[in-house]
Amino acid sequence: MGILAHPDDESLGCGGVFARYAAEGVETYLVTATRGERGRYHGMPPGDAGHPGAEALSRIRAAELKAAAAILGIREVSPLDYPDGDLDRADPRQAIDRIAAHLRRIRPQVVLTFAPEGGYGHPDHIAISQFASAAVVSAANPAHAGEAAALPPHAVSKLYQMAWPEAKVAAYREAFKRLISTVDGVERETHPWPEWSITTVIETRKYWPVVWRAVSCHESQVGAYERLRNLAPEHHEAIWGWQHLYRAMSTVNGGRVRETDIFEGLRGTYRVAEGQAARD
Repeated sequence: MGILAHPDDESLGCGGVFARYAAEGVETYLVTATRGERGRYHGMPPGDAGHPGAEALSRIRAAELKAAAAILGIREVSPLDYPDGDLDRADPRQAIDRIAAHLRRIRPQVVLTFAPEGGYGHPDHIAISQFASAAVVSAANPAHAGEAAALPPHAVSKLYQMAWPEAKVAAYREAFKRLISTVDGVERETHPWPEWSITTVIETRKYWPVVWRAVSCHESQVGAYERLRNLAPEHHEAIWGWQHLYRAMSTVNGGRVRETDIFEGLRGTYRVAEGQAARD
């Protein structure tokens, strides 16, 4: 299960992981906190004469997300419908409980979310990272009260966060020059993770065409993505060829050896789609 902030996070952030494991028969799910209604529309900011407005953009981006998820093989998308840009102002107990309810209902073995710094300091990314991490704990707690209490506890086996190594940051800088989020008048700029801190690298090169089709579904945002299309091959490789993750929690494995599979420690036990054989 991916627990992310906006429509397009699933494609740009971890599309390769979704596409690869769905192709292998793994049941994949997505919880998205907002509908991205405060975003730009074909490069036009909110308030511009050509911008459709928040309500219309919400519907547009929800449809784009549904199409992208279908291409990536995601079986179910669950929107939380929190206000775009204000996720960090949501009631944390309510948000955590709602996510915990999805965890208890779907019972995933692996969860993927943003890292604590939110990639480039985006407050929504930071908030969903915190909420998802807390929800993993709450979902496993038999004493948890709230919406999730109606469902039996579920202990996630592994929690991953998206990590950006030097090569990926360099590729994004080539496309966008600076990848920043301005919060309360302060610029937050992305910085690469040290190579030694990345626990998991998943090869996703063969799924690049699938991921790009999913990215292209987010047509309302295409003005920003077009810069990615024309990057040099080495930058495409850095962004799309490998997915870099940090194993924030695991009850089944550990140590300093770098993983190449998010199901290490779970082989032969994870859930696959109906009609598909489980992996050895």
